[in-house]
Amino acid sequence: MKRIIALTMAVLMVVAMLAACGGKTAETKADESTAEATAAPAAATADSDAVKTAGKLVVGITDFEPMDYKDEKGEWIGFDADMARAFAESLGVTAEFVEVDWDNKILELDGGTVDCIWNGMTLTDEVTSAMSCTKPYLDNAQVVVVNKDVADKYATADACKDLTFAVESGSAGQEQAEANGFKFTEVKDQATALMEAASGTCDGAIIDLLMAKAMVGAGTGYEQLAYTVSLNSEEYGVGFRKGSDLTEKCNEFFEAKKADGTIDQLTEKYLVAKS
Repeated sequence: MKRIIALTMAVLMVVAMLAACGGKTAETKADESTAEATAAPAAATADSDAVKTAGKLVVGITDFEPMDYKDEKGEWIGFDADMARAFAESLGVTAEFVEVDWDNKILELDGGTVDCIWNGMTLTDEVTSAMSCTKPYLDNAQVVVVNKDVADKYATADACKDLTFAVESGSAGQEQAEANGFKFTEVKDQATALMEAASGTCDGAIIDLLMAKAMVGAGTGYEQLAYTVSLNSEEYGVGFRKGSDLTEKCNEFFEAKKADGTIDQLTEKYLVAKS
């Protein structure tokens, strides 16, 4: 009889333990779901709060005329620089511009070195999957830049197959060079790519159309160069960290600046094309 009672007690203890384990698992899952549900709103407000606490919006850029470049006083100007500064003011803070390695822009953003990437950034699949991006605000393309004396020979992508290009590392220009099977050398930014093309170190460069319009041809610093074939069509956007509430605030800012004519004024000033 004692054995039967002992066995019965053992079974009941096992059942109790299993029930307790089952209850704990369900409770844990509920806690995890609650944590996930509450984490999303917190993440969505963290960036704007942090920016306001710091009193500044740190903007990741490269030297890229007409989007971000320095005037004779050493101040950052350009379509993007002017817009970023105005956006920061709309948040009640100032804009601080930091030059980043374009190939590491996602790491810079995720690591907190900058609050956004605002530098004529093409909305590629890599960018949109890694960042919270605004709606497009400008149209662009990647173009071939060569010496003007031979420009008529390179009016198509096929004609450029034997050339070696300078491209900004990690850029849409590099992406197009790879897509077309071109030979290329990676450099730190598009300004350097133009220098390489002008010096003859490379046969040409692949850069943004908006930059080519501003820096290549008659009346520019690179009168000996010309841009020829467009390799694609693309759009620019601003990138924030995933889950950032600053993305929607920036979309609202763009809409307001379209409505009040600011974007029209800056496109005319810097010779860029609206999206």
